[in-house]
Amino acid sequence: MADARTGSVGVRRAADVLLSCAGGRAVLLRMPAPASAADTTEQLGLATPTFQDMELAPVVFRKGRQAASPLSAAVDKGAKWELMVSATAVNALVGSLGYSAASVLFAVAFGVLIDGVLMEVESATESEVGGAPYVYRLVLRAPLALVV
Repeated sequence: MADARTGSVGVRRAADVLLSCAGGRAVLLRMPAPASAADTTEQLGLATPTFQDMELAPVVFRKGRQAASPLSAAVDKGAKWELMVSATAVNALVGSLGYSAASVLFAVAFGVLIDGVLMEVESATESEVGGAPYVYRLVLRAPLALVV
């Protein structure tokens, strides 16, 4: 058991170094701000929703792979991008925000802010070794107004 734990920690560190060296950068995960129970306007739905931006680093951002069939490409108009995210950064956010898992964190997120552009999280998958994730792959969809 100790070998699997040590191996997963080593793989996670190696993934962090590779992401940093392969153009590692920081992006912001836009999350809804926690609700305030004492705010009457919020309880009535009159308050404007607020968000908080949480930093994710190191990440690698790249153009996504194209669809294999022309039919699915015609239905799917938005440009796709991939974001490889360090599991160390994701686990820190999951713990600090009190979510049960990374999948819940990405499902609740409003989007990812990259260079001033808010992109929707379409899907999130993880790669793991020894039962512990070392990197997360997010498929992001660019806003339709930015698709050329």
